[in-house]
Amino acid sequence: MANQQSYSASDIEVLEGLEPVRLRPGMYIGGIDSTAMHHLVNEVLDNSMDEAVAGHADSIKVTFQQGNTITIEDNGRGIPIDPHPKFKDKSALEVIFTTLHSGGKFSGKAYNTSGGLHGVGISVVNALSTNLKVEVSRDKKIYEQTFSQGKPTSKLEQKGEGRRKNGTTVTFTPDTEIFGDTQFNATNLHDLVRSKAYLYKGVTIHWKDETPEEVVKESFHYENGLADYLKDRIGEAPCFTNEIFAGEAKLFEKNGKEDGRVEWALAWPFSQDGKFKSYVNTIPTPQGGTHETGLRAAVLKSVKQYAEMRNKKADSVTADDLLADAEIVLSTFIHEPQFQGQTKDKLSNSGVARMVENAMKDPLDLWLAADTASADTLLNNAIEKAEDRLRRRKEQEVKRKTAVSRRLRLPGKLSDCSDKAASDTEIFIVEGDSAGGSAKQARDRKTQAILPLRGKILNVASATKDKLKQNKELSDLVQALGCGMGKDFEADHLRYERVIIMTDADVDGAHIATLLMTFFYQEMPHLLLNGNVYLALPPLYKMSYGGTSVFAQDDEEKEHHLNTTFKGKKNVEMSRFKGLGEMLPAQLKVTTMSKEHRKLMQISVDSIAETDQIVQQLMGKNPEERLNFIRENTTGSEKIDI
Repeated sequence: MANQQSYSASDIEVLEGLEPVRLRPGMYIGGIDSTAMHHLVNEVLDNSMDEAVAGHADSIKVTFQQGNTITIEDNGRGIPIDPHPKFKDKSALEVIFTTLHSGGKFSGKAYNTSGGLHGVGISVVNALSTNLKVEVSRDKKIYEQTFSQGKPTSKLEQKGEGRRKNGTTVTFTPDTEIFGDTQFNATNLHDLVRSKAYLYKGVTIHWKDETPEEVVKESFHYENGLADYLKDRIGEAPCFTNEIFAGEAKLFEKNGKEDGRVEWALAWPFSQDGKFKSYVNTIPTPQGGTHETGLRAAVLKSVKQYAEMRNKKADSVTADDLLADAEIVLSTFIHEPQFQGQTKDKLSNSGVARMVENAMKDPLDLWLAADTASADTLLNNAIEKAEDRLRRRKEQEVKRKTAVSRRLRLPGKLSDCSDKAASDTEIFIVEGDSAGGSAKQARDRKTQAILPLRGKILNVASATKDKLKQNKELSDLVQALGCGMGKDFEADHLRYERVIIMTDADVDGAHIATLLMTFFYQEMPHLLLNGNVYLALPPLYKMSYGGTSVFAQDDEEKEHHLNTTFKGKKNVEMSRFKGLGEMLPAQLKVTTMSKEHRKLMQISVDSIAETDQIVQQLMGKNPEERLNFIRENTTGSEKIDI
């Protein structure tokens, strides 16, 4: 029988000081990769931010130095340097840097709200650093102590007199025995520093990168906090709402006791994927938590309440329908946050959801009521998403095939161009077979495609999705463009660079053009945002005298030619085109299709909220809104060409 290995008291290891951190760093910072190493900067910076949020500091300096070294300096109170009551031979500073679960944030006396509550942050940084130096300024005296791999390499010593009253400076270099040759990323550090400045209006953070040949310096201070952050993130992108919804409020427990505050900023960009970034006491919470739950509940309840006020059914709308495409930044400050894991990825305090919801509900109600155009756009968009989601579930649709595997089907009446690449190609959507016949003869076969439509297409603003799918003309149009529509739209699959609406220069032609633009706006809005859609401007008149012939766009241009080109001429021959089909192919080419001579109007969208309101008013299901618009805007009706 084989001898069993002995197992006795001598086999039990007792790790002292910071040895557990060096033995199992993943337990404390989530790993030993680049993300984990950057987390060390977070731990030090969070301590400085806690001083700022507590009102004891207003300036932080972060410097990225040669040798993969970071220095973080603040003008806070300075880490205590007097002897610790429990460790008479050690200063409080040495205890903080060499002992797990030590710090001034457990009782809540030194900090009202703070990010680092585990008491392991700065000691972990020390344990995982080759070299770490702490410099403290208190009462105009400077003190310094150095460490290596978590152990002191010098005593705390006074180094002289300080110019400033208080403050702490920490300089550290991550240990290559733990992280290997991994280097800090300047861009990631820059973004971290900037995000911290957004999170607290009362602090200025100075960034300095000394690693390139030319040193980079930048300072961050944001008076409007998260609102400024969100404006920078979305840039000039058009949004569903006219303004960003931003604000802040105090948080209260059930018994009415104040428990911190919350700040938020929300936007709904028209052409960007949504992101939800949340923070607790300036600590990022990438996995969300109860504070995010509170925001989602507040938005859903407010919008549903608004829907009832507007007599619209929104029972099936969910928070995802409202917020999936939104850009959101949420920052909460609470007294005793509880996180899942040392890296604090998710907030778990159960009462925070209700506090955030209560704090945001009234401001959101007021914001929706103050801007009904934006509110209606948000609501209509959410209802449409909900309907689409339910329909997909009911029909059990399979995922759309990829562009590689799918076979491209083109409608039989499409006269396609010969160029296969989309660059510099265009498709003319023309009114009727007669105009289509002339356009086919007038086109440049290499770059110009023709798709004739029969009569007026479906008004998609007042039609159901099922009717839209069953409409043959729209189905042909979608197939010809190749980019799908609605949720299946993919801009990269558009088969042409320009989509040109070419209808007769009369009321019917204008109506057809309007129906097409409504379709593009509702089902393919990115075509309008990307500048792919144009309206051809065919002439209404041909004017001739002797050997001179010109075309006039409208009555105003006709009068202009009579007073200039044919000034003093009598019996000028004038013909009015009743439709594009009456033009000879040569005339259609030179006036409307030739890139050298034609006139095109690019169709674009400036304000999503205003555009959506106009589309719903003029093309939606409510005839009373159209009637009111006609009554309010019917001026000069005698000039309408019918």
